[in-house]
Amino acid sequence: MYINQLIPILAENQNKVDAVKMEKYMRNKFPFLGIRAPERKALMRRFYQETMILKEPFQVDFVFSLWKQAEREYQNAALDYIERSLKKLEKEHLSLIEKLITTKSWWDTVDLLASKAVGKITRDNPEVIDETIEGWATSDNIWLQRTAILFQLKYKQDTDEKLLYRYIQLHKDSNEFFIQKAIGWALREYSKTNSASVKRFIEGNKLAKLSIREGSKYLD
Repeated sequence: MYINQLIPILAENQNKVDAVKMEKYMRNKFPFLGIRAPERKALMRRFYQETMILKEPFQVDFVFSLWKQAEREYQNAALDYIERSLKKLEKEHLSLIEKLITTKSWWDTVDLLASKAVGKITRDNPEVIDETIEGWATSDNIWLQRTAILFQLKYKQDTDEKLLYRYIQLHKDSNEFFIQKAIGWALREYSKTNSASVKRFIEGNKLAKLSIREGSKYLD
């Protein structure tokens, strides 16, 4: 029901000119309707008001239905819904998030899922680190690897430093741009909380130049 209400709202606001620009920016990996972020967010607010879906239990089928749609705005809509429903996410939803991370994967979806959804579920259920995140960190899927590195991005003083550094060390020799970038991003964010520790870590480990450059941005 909800997917059938949202599709027309987004489809009737498509812009073919902007779609071409968006597709080019995303390396033509996904088709687009051509709805810019501010307009899409306004349309989502309208959808929430019309359906009251945010007052319902978390809608797994709705998220899956959005993820199956071709145009990228539908995955963006799913992310918007997930972000607004973080309080409803439970341990049982981690399998859903893993499916989303490994399907139609790119930084625009993976990073929000990692830092928001996985971050929230893991904070509430730390046992999933041993049960699930460890497997992601050592998997062959770069997006699961990236998620393992980034899920503590918003933890600040609650960051498990040893875990963060261990996951980084697992992948410090990676030639993959998205892994090198994730390492730098994670270090940069943690440096806002513990700059001395991050500085020691960078000086004591042979990291990719990209990781060092990104991770050192806020260091003296």
